[in-house]
Amino acid sequence: MISTYSIVACDLEAQEWGVAVQSKFLAVGSAVPAAEAEVGAVATQAWANLSYRPRGLELLRDGYAAEEVVRALVGSDEGREHRQVGVVDVHGRGATYTGSECLDWAGGTVGPGYAAQGNILVSAATVEALATTFERSAGGPLPERLLACLVAAESAGGDRRGRQSAALLVVRRGGGYGGESDVAVDLRVDDHAQPIEELERIYRIHDLLFGQTPDEEWLVVDQALGDELQRRLAALGYEHPELAEALAAWAGTENLEERVKGADRIDPVVLEQLRSR
Repeated sequence: MISTYSIVACDLEAQEWGVAVQSKFLAVGSAVPAAEAEVGAVATQAWANLSYRPRGLELLRDGYAAEEVVRALVGSDEGREHRQVGVVDVHGRGATYTGSECLDWAGGTVGPGYAAQGNILVSAATVEALATTFERSAGGPLPERLLACLVAAESAGGDRRGRQSAALLVVRRGGGYGGESDVAVDLRVDDHAQPIEELERIYRIHDLLFGQTPDEEWLVVDQALGDELQRRLAALGYEHPELAEALAAWAGTENLEERVKGADRIDPVVLEQLRSR
């Protein structure tokens, strides 16, 4: 029994879809969330039917609306009264279902761009916090909004059995490492006393290494800054007559290569990290 609260959501402007989830269950990220870029996202929980994930995405891929997907999934499932599922489709329409045999408190709600649900919760306030936080954070980055939803839900009572694991999944076309994957964020805390706090910590590292600073905020590397970079890189053992070569070598060691594009301009995050060394 995956006693869980989750939010399935999207940011249509950024063309991102994702799921955030917390549970008193080992490795909840391996069971609950699924998402596909420019298709939608699904969360299956309670007495979870894991086939809902591939089947739900297939239906979304075929153009079914979120409500239609939910009806199709539970309609053919003899265990439907023990299931809970949330879906958001390509147009941001949300749908949620809670079977009559899910353990109290259990329920869900939907709004523009999201579906929030939970079971074995302290009260309805947990799901209300998911929804309210998502709506009030409009305009922010989707991963950060989803993390804020988990924090608010936990503060509102959370899972009445306690906490153990949490996960964050966000997809965007070409949003993954090297642009060769659509998985922009896929972070999991499988077993931890404070899983949401740990998930936030890991996300901060992920954002440092793989986040994107707007092009207009990058700094031009003039002569003075170039000389500084060469000095700092040489002091760290990355001396090379070509600044671009030295910078790339250091960035690769530090896992910052996604934030380096030659040496004519520099991401301020990279500059800060180099100066901090």
